[in-house]
Amino acid sequence: MVNKKKAPRNKTVVLQRAEAARLAKKLLVLDRAVLRKQIANRTINQGIESAAQFLPEAFVDLLFLDPPYNLTKTFRTSTFKEMSGSRYAEWMESWLSRIVHVLKPTASIYICGDWRSSSAIQSVAEKYFIVRNRITWEREKGRGAKANWKNASEDIWFCTMSEKFLFDLDAVKMKRKVIAPYTENGRPKDWHPSDEGNYRLTHPSNLWTDLTVPFWSMAENTEHPTQKPEKLLAKIILASSKKGDVVFDPFLGSGTTSVAAKKLGRTYVGIELDKKFACIAEKRLENAETEKSIQGFHNGIFWERNSLK
Repeated sequence: MVNKKKAPRNKTVVLQRAEAARLAKKLLVLDRAVLRKQIANRTINQGIESAAQFLPEAFVDLLFLDPPYNLTKTFRTSTFKEMSGSRYAEWMESWLSRIVHVLKPTASIYICGDWRSSSAIQSVAEKYFIVRNRITWEREKGRGAKANWKNASEDIWFCTMSEKFLFDLDAVKMKRKVIAPYTENGRPKDWHPSDEGNYRLTHPSNLWTDLTVPFWSMAENTEHPTQKPEKLLAKIILASSKKGDVVFDPFLGSGTTSVAAKKLGRTYVGIELDKKFACIAEKRLENAETEKSIQGFHNGIFWERNSLK
């Protein structure tokens, strides 16, 4: 926790010393079985392994999983060590098997990873879910390697518990610029003219190039080293849940899933082991009481990156 002054344009969420004790009181630690209403819209500050046994049966509509990828990475006070692909699969199954019971038969599941963890994720996911697709999103950040292709993408595996699930296509259409407008009898065909230019609403694909990784001038930015954009979570939440549904993230980090769920009228439950990150999540949730916008999502439409004025 710090009490330093930020540069005027730096909007990074910072946890001040005076806030830490107050926000920590909002955190839960589970030591017995709980009902859904007892954890609804709350942050649980403990590891998934210890919390899983106390969670209710079949209460989750949408599960978002963003575990450490299979590479050596430091998360403030703890470090995840890279391991073999088979060992990573064993590690992943050790905790995933404990939370399958929280999912409704109609639930959807999204699992984040990269090329190193891809085969492990698929092999484990296929044991418990129906794997439906793999989304690849462009993570345009960093300068890249000198002796390899720049690693500028990550994956999200889309799974469901059964053949009965929600996918709201109309909620996740994207607004794209029309470069060569086509007309029929002098009228626009499949596009709309506007003061900002010519646009078309398109169906979402499994290749996402419209996301911006949070950085210092964005109000959602935090110190978490692997923070996902709110826009990414908004796509998933709108596609695979309804208002009031429960969105569960057992690797909450600095709170993006809970914040996006709150802004979109869903019920959220998050688990985060690191107390400081859990408190930052709570601070962002408080900020969401008044700041309900999501960068790149406006009037119910997702815009291409850097195209929304």
